[in-house]
Amino acid sequence: MEYEAVYAHSLAEKPREQWQPLEVHSRQVAALAGDFAEAFRSRAWGEVLGWLHDAGKARSAFQRYLARANGLTDEAYDTSEHGHSGVGACWAKAQWKPMGQLLAYCLAGHHAGLPDWSGGETPNGALEARLEQEQAQLAEPAVQAWLTAHLAALQLPKQRPFPLSTHNLAFWLRMLYSCLVDADFLDTEGFMDGARAAARGGYQPLSELAERFFARLAEKESTAAGTAVNQVRSEIRAACERAAEAAPGLFSLTVPTGGGKTLSAMAFAFRHALKYGKRRILYVIPYTSIIEQTADVLRGFLGEESVLEHHSSFDPKRETQQSRLAAENWDAPVVVTTTVQFFESLYACKPSRCRRLHNLTESVVILDEVQLLPMKLLKPCIWAMAELATNYGTTFVLSTATQPNLPGLSNVREIISPEMRLYERLKRTQWTFPKTAERQSWEEIAAELTRFEQVLCVVNTRRDCRALYDLMPPGTIHLSASMCGEHRSRVIARIKAALNQGEPIRVISTQLVEAGVDIDFPVVYRAFTGLASIAQSAGRCNREGRLGEPGQVVVFYPPQESPRGELRWAEYATAELLALPERPPLDAPEAFPRYFERLQARAHTLGEAFEEFLVKGAAYARFQFREAAAAFQMIDDSAESVLVRYDRGEKLIVQVQQIGAKRGLMRQLQRFTVSVPRQRLKTLLAEGVVEEVHPGIYAQAPHDTLYSEDFGFDLFRDGLTVEETIMV
Repeated sequence: MEYEAVYAHSLAEKPREQWQPLEVHSRQVAALAGDFAEAFRSRAWGEVLGWLHDAGKARSAFQRYLARANGLTDEAYDTSEHGHSGVGACWAKAQWKPMGQLLAYCLAGHHAGLPDWSGGETPNGALEARLEQEQAQLAEPAVQAWLTAHLAALQLPKQRPFPLSTHNLAFWLRMLYSCLVDADFLDTEGFMDGARAAARGGYQPLSELAERFFARLAEKESTAAGTAVNQVRSEIRAACERAAEAAPGLFSLTVPTGGGKTLSAMAFAFRHALKYGKRRILYVIPYTSIIEQTADVLRGFLGEESVLEHHSSFDPKRETQQSRLAAENWDAPVVVTTTVQFFESLYACKPSRCRRLHNLTESVVILDEVQLLPMKLLKPCIWAMAELATNYGTTFVLSTATQPNLPGLSNVREIISPEMRLYERLKRTQWTFPKTAERQSWEEIAAELTRFEQVLCVVNTRRDCRALYDLMPPGTIHLSASMCGEHRSRVIARIKAALNQGEPIRVISTQLVEAGVDIDFPVVYRAFTGLASIAQSAGRCNREGRLGEPGQVVVFYPPQESPRGELRWAEYATAELLALPERPPLDAPEAFPRYFERLQARAHTLGEAFEEFLVKGAAYARFQFREAAAAFQMIDDSAESVLVRYDRGEKLIVQVQQIGAKRGLMRQLQRFTVSVPRQRLKTLLAEGVVEEVHPGIYAQAPHDTLYSEDFGFDLFRDGLTVEETIMV
């Protein structure tokens, strides 16, 4: 076969003259990958990957297959006799030895995902085996003809972007991989589906969004009530804008709850981005239950179409083709996403998740409620942040009321100076801790709560929430992850309306209410737990400072200690602080570093495992990318999602049964899911109250009463162990 007749993609029912030549695709991917990699001084490396990634498509077997399979997809065809991604990997290894072996990870995995060096369950999962098994493809005459014609002059770049070491080599490869797979996706899309490609982008530049943001902010401040709290919020925002002039890197924003961190952090981000040419702003939030509120606030300042909201519970009714495409690679100027999406993408191996990573370079990332990073994954999270800040031009703002210790992050600059005395000036609550370690019954707690017309009580598990709720007077509101996202949003709106109108309202909630839910109660009760969570609950008390006296925050010992794991570690760390003969007040900022020191000493981390996967073999170009991805799970995989027949959920479940798990339909159903412990799900399936409506998709059975308007999905009909109810 003559190399001039080699194609990368075909078009259904179109003559060969309209197909995409391999040389054209390779050149365009090389140029685009190089453009992406330029942000971290690696343009030449991205170009090399672009030229090599599809060299195996010159194989006669692939060309015959292409003629038969117009419109083929990019994941299902690379493991058979017409596979192609191993050719470029083998060529790089043969030509450039150790550095070629490094590039081979990106080339061999550009469809199936970054591979492990060894130990994979299939040849696609183990690069060592593939480099040996697919060497014969490199020697095929058609491949050699194409390589000679197009890649004879291809050279390994002489310059490295920055000092590479065993500690940052895997991360650099991951970023190069991101550039390659996004470039490959985009060029393929441009050829195969021009209308889809044309729908990308179209966002306003950051400069225009900044102008709109600050105009709206000035308007808001001019009409705000002249309270002491609003005066402090204005000072915090001004401090953020001043700090934005400082050189890019790592910043902390430590502000008590209710201090207006969201808008102040965004003011920093816009000023900093404009001064230093940053390309986008990412606002990263821990809980899907509160992300919608933050996104709505930002839309109010920037416009409905200017904020990309990317998370599992995003309301599909607000999704446009533009936002759906931007979610694939985060190329919008303002992105609001979750901690899970952000950090799991940084350690993922699949191309669909990795393709967005290069867009983190030269960006500003606001990491909200940073104290909620899981202790067991703290080390790899810190490694990723430090690397992005050091070598990829990413500025981080670590935003919280309770700044944790983050060992390994150096040169973190605090935006708020001690002279501002924020905790003293924004002190709006009085905390009361139990005088003894004696535990109270739920009946005793219910009796105390009933004395108040407006009160919030935050507990540690869904089981505790239900137990206390069942003892409360009629009209009490239950709020937990036993309720689907649509249900929770409506309940939170109902709570806010009642508070705004001064109506009596009692709420029993899990800790999902603690971070970012802007509600304001005169009295808050909190089950004994970690000090950071107590502070977050306190942030729902006298939030606006409207009471003539401090709001009351009462901490109590519930009937049982917290479930095993991080909740119990946090409880023990707080108890140790309480036992100290000389300690600062627990609502003072100096108490939190001492609390986190104790918490981190108890936590079992996975830092050593990631060194084993991504550092130990780096000197020999041996990495275990897939093992690292499997280990980095921020969400416990011991639970399954169950679709519930709440509101529109009923109709959507029927559609799944009729037409299957279509993407758009499943996106809508994410608003109607509840997490159920896997062992509990087996029981519910056996009882017939849950059914498998599509392979691997479970739903509440028709006409079943397991879901309640009052408390959501009834997991406790036959009881669960404490450990099975950790989910908030």
